[in-house]
Amino acid sequence: MGGEITSITIVGAGAVGGAVAAMLAEAGEQVFLLAAGERRRRLERGGLVVNGREYSMPVVDAEGAGMAADLVVVAVKQHHLAGAISQMGCSVGPESIIISLMNGVESEEQIGKAFGDDLVLPATIVGIDALREGRVITYSKKGKIFFGELTGQKTRRVGRVGALFDRAGIAYEIPSDIRRTIWWKFMINVGVNQASAALRAPYGVFQTPGEARLLMESAMAEVIAVASRLGIPLGEADLADWYAVLKGMSPEGKTSMLQDVEAGRKTEVEMFAGKVIELGRRLGVPTPVNEKLFDLIRKIEAS
Repeated sequence: MGGEITSITIVGAGAVGGAVAAMLAEAGEQVFLLAAGERRRRLERGGLVVNGREYSMPVVDAEGAGMAADLVVVAVKQHHLAGAISQMGCSVGPESIIISLMNGVESEEQIGKAFGDDLVLPATIVGIDALREGRVITYSKKGKIFFGELTGQKTRRVGRVGALFDRAGIAYEIPSDIRRTIWWKFMINVGVNQASAALRAPYGVFQTPGEARLLMESAMAEVIAVASRLGIPLGEADLADWYAVLKGMSPEGKTSMLQDVEAGRKTEVEMFAGKVIELGRRLGVPTPVNEKLFDLIRKIEAS
């Protein structure tokens, strides 16, 4: 397993996971979808439709024996992570590489507790605008995957993942401080995901100055303040970097939280505002904007 990555298992074939699975399969890579129960049967019957193309990828029964994959990509919602961890053991071996493309700042730690920190390669994805309706996934922007060791070292496994993405034509970057990058993505999500859900607004609403953008920035500013107390160097320049990404997003594109609200699904508000509020109280950082967003989104969920 120390050479070229030849098998990839996707845990969570939703908007992001399904899009990445299709990108890899399109390049001829061996991609498996992990699922159990009715979800497994649906994937086996219908597969995925991504940007109009049918993909019938092999489905690994999470309740069966399975086989260890070279790379395991986790892309579930936060409230599904515990269940995913309990099922993905059949796809994880002693030399597997696990990357999480989930939102938030805690998934790597939770996965590491279950399978060992040495198997987890910290990662995040930024700028993808994938939408899912049933088994149909569409996207116009592939985004970019950021990954790397917490030490910043260019290890063998970093090179293996980079070589895979090169073959598949997936844009990536290996930052010197992946923890900071994950927190940058967290700042983005706390802002645009929650503001879009509260306002029922697509990306285009935030691409020009106005009250919506101000709400987004105010929520992000509280993340910057919390991060500063934790020694994570986020600042005003990071807002500018986000706007460079936002400018290229489809104006009609929708955040994952807005998709959840429109579909009547549980959102990840506990992982976004909830986490900011929790850390703010512990560190003595006021978080009034996230407190308001938390209450508002919980009311939207309840309705």
